[in-house]
Amino acid sequence: MKTGHQRHKDARKQAGRQVRLALGAVWCSLLMFAFPMTSHATEEPDYQVVQTLGDIEVRQYQAYAVAQVVVPGPAAGAGSAAFPILAGYIFGKNKGDRQLAMTAPVSQVAEPVKLAMTAPVTQAAAPGGFRVQFVLPKGVTMANAPEPLDARVALRDIAPSRVAVIRYSGFWSEANYQQHLEKLQDALRATGLVTVGEPVYCRYDAPFTPWFLRRNEIWLHLANTP
Repeated sequence: MKTGHQRHKDARKQAGRQVRLALGAVWCSLLMFAFPMTSHATEEPDYQVVQTLGDIEVRQYQAYAVAQVVVPGPAAGAGSAAFPILAGYIFGKNKGDRQLAMTAPVSQVAEPVKLAMTAPVTQAAAPGGFRVQFVLPKGVTMANAPEPLDARVALRDIAPSRVAVIRYSGFWSEANYQQHLEKLQDALRATGLVTVGEPVYCRYDAPFTPWFLRRNEIWLHLANTP
């Protein structure tokens, strides 16, 4: 028969195992969500560089579609709050239409569809918080994308646009962001290019990517351009 001390020791071991299992599950979930975001060989929206201003590119983007969600601030936590919501949609929390042709009859059944994750994940200020967007794979539009099961997720077609972009590496910090945003804004003022809307912060890499290998970008949409 176990003593009280032994029972207490066993209970502590069991609690420790449960904590380790829980942490392991969280880590696996993070890896599952983050792994497809590595920028190497990850699909991006099509664009052409139409002008360079030192470290800054002016890009002409073709149309593409996004899944988006608006989450409350602060800005530093918006990505973390939005990621599981949007990743849930990408990984099958949706209504997919699959047609099964048979001799008789022809039947149709809704099945979840898993979509390839693309880059970047974008974030911009919006009424009520911050709008975080996942770019959907090429060929996917609002008309043919699977319907989200989560009412917070909205689908949107993005029209062709011209944006000024500054690319940088380093930590996902407010100081790093502000430093490069000011550099981008100063360069555009010097050349007389006019911007519209809020700055768009773009992440291309998973959280486990070393800071010096990360690809971060800030986009500013340009006014009066094709």
